[in-house]
Amino acid sequence: MGTFYYGDARYPIKLEDRTLAHLKIVILTKLRRNECFAFSWAKKSNDGSGHGTVWIHPALAFHFEFLGSKEVPINLAWLESMSECANRALGLTIGDEPRSPAAGDGVDAVPRKSDPVSYPEPVPVLVLADALT
Repeated sequence: MGTFYYGDARYPIKLEDRTLAHLKIVILTKLRRNECFAFSWAKKSNDGSGHGTVWIHPALAFHFEFLGSKEVPINLAWLESMSECANRALGLTIGDEPRSPAAGDGVDAVPRKSDPVSYPEPVPVLVLADALT
């Protein structure tokens, strides 16, 4: 169980590490584009019932704190769903994780730093100045 702290740590939001990892990617991607949005969540039963909403803005402090030390696999379908949700008038909410039909297990693997990466052969580039002469 991780925690998303928003606005000088007055709003600790407890979430599963897997959910928090996806939320982190969506929030950082949107803020990198200088996009503001609402984020709403349902409180866990041990935190009392109800729900909360905060306005996510790059000028406000926040940080993500994960309980586990292992990185979780990222589900690209869930990221896409969360990103689309964040673009709507009501803002980002955390829904159920969709299953990926291609993977069969609900997870689309995203390469990590430790995974080997193969790059395609370079493509020759025609320089415009050379083409004009």
